[in-house]
Amino acid sequence: MKKFFTTIKNIFSIEDLRIRILNTIGFLIIFRLGSYVVLPGIDPEILAQVGGQAEGIFGLLNTFLGGAFSRASIFALGIMPYISASIVIQLLQVAVPYFQKMQKEGESGRNRINQITRVLTIAITLAQSIGYLATTIPTEAIIIDPYLFRISSMIILVAGTMFVMWLGERITDKGIGNGISMLIMIGIISRLPTYLISEVVTRGMSGALVLVLELVALFFIVVAVVAFTQATRRIPVQYAKQVVGNKVYGGQRQYIPLKVNSAGVMPIIFAQALMFIPPMIANIWAQESDIAAYVGTAFADPTSWQYNTLFGVMILLFTFFYTAITVNPSQIADDLKRNGGFVPGIKPGKQTSEFIDNILTRVTLPGSIFLAIVAIMPAFARLAGVSVGFSQFYGGTSLLIMVGVILDTLQQIESYLLMRHYEGMMKSGRVKGRSQVAVA
Repeated sequence: MKKFFTTIKNIFSIEDLRIRILNTIGFLIIFRLGSYVVLPGIDPEILAQVGGQAEGIFGLLNTFLGGAFSRASIFALGIMPYISASIVIQLLQVAVPYFQKMQKEGESGRNRINQITRVLTIAITLAQSIGYLATTIPTEAIIIDPYLFRISSMIILVAGTMFVMWLGERITDKGIGNGISMLIMIGIISRLPTYLISEVVTRGMSGALVLVLELVALFFIVVAVVAFTQATRRIPVQYAKQVVGNKVYGGQRQYIPLKVNSAGVMPIIFAQALMFIPPMIANIWAQESDIAAYVGTAFADPTSWQYNTLFGVMILLFTFFYTAITVNPSQIADDLKRNGGFVPGIKPGKQTSEFIDNILTRVTLPGSIFLAIVAIMPAFARLAGVSVGFSQFYGGTSLLIMVGVILDTLQQIESYLLMRHYEGMMKSGRVKGRSQVAVA
C-alpha cells in the first residue's frame, strides 16, 4: 500500500503528466455531463415510460455510449459515426491510388485525409440521425412540432458527434491515452456499477454461490485477456560494430517485439461500428419483406449464431487488415538495413522483409482467432444464466476495450515516470508491452 501511494505521489510530481491527467479527467467529465442533456422537444419522463430499454445490438451500442443512446441525449450517436468514417477512409487508402498518394505525402497528406474523414463523418451522422429519430424516439415523447423536432434534432446530433470527436482529439493531444478509445471506455465503465448491483440484487442470498462463481470466472477471463493483449513474438536483431573516432558503437543484440494482437482494440471497434447497420437497414423493409424481417431479427440479437458468426468473421478480416496497414515489414527491413542491423541468419533487404511478414502472419492468425472467441464470449455467458448487462463484461468489445485502453494509458504513464527517473508502477519497474523498446 505504501508503494501505491508513493507511485501516486510520483505521478502528480511531474507537472506535464499532472496537467495531462487533469485535462483528461476534465474532458471526460464534459463528455459524461453531455450524455445527460436530452434533445430539445422531448419529455424525459414520457421517454423513460414509453421508450423502454434498448435491446440487442442497440443495447450494446447504448453501453458504449454510457446510456446516451436510450436517453435521447445530444451525444446519442457518440463517436460511432467518426469510427465508421475512419473505416471507409482506411479502406480507400488500400484500394484507391488517390488516397494512397495522399497517405505518402506526409503531414500535409494526413491533414487532407483528416479533413475528408470529418466531412464524411457529418454525412454518416446525418444518415444515422434519420434512422435513430425514426426508430428509437417514440412519438408520445415529442412535445413540439414533429417536423421541427426532426430537423433541429438532426442538426444537434451532428453537432454533438463533431463535439465528441473534438473531445477525443483534445484528449489525445492534451491528455493521456487515445482519446477516441478513452471516450468509449468511459461509457462502458459508467455502466458497470449499475449492472453489477443489478446482478447482486437478482441473485440474492440464495444465489450467492453462483454469483461468486461468476466473479471468479470473470477474474480468469480478465487475466487471459491481459495476457493475450501483452503477448509478443520477439525477433532478434544484431547490429554491426562501427568505429567512430576512438569509440565503438553497435555490436549489441536487440529485439523487434511483434505483438500477437498488433491491431489492438481497433478490429473490435470497427466490427462493432458496422454490426448495427444490417438490422437498421433491414427494419426499413421489415413490413414488406419476410427476408428483411428475418435479417433484422437475427442480427439485432447478439446471442444469435448469425450475429456471432458475422461478428467473428469481421473481426478476423479487420485484424489482418489493420495489422497490414499499421505494421509494414518492408519499412522495418529498410530501417534495419539503413541502421546497420540484421536478423541473424537472414539476408538484409527483401529476405528480411519476407521473414518478418511470415512471422507476422503466423502470430496474427491465432491472435485474430482468440480475439474473435473473446468477442463472442458474452453470448455464452448469457446462455449460462448471466444477466444481459453484466454478461457484456465477460469478454467481447467491452472487456477488450477496457483492458486495451487501460493498459495503453498505464504504459504512457509508466513512460513518463521512467523518463523522470522515478520507479515504475510495477515492482519490476516496467509495464510490459508497448513501453518495450522497438528497434525499428
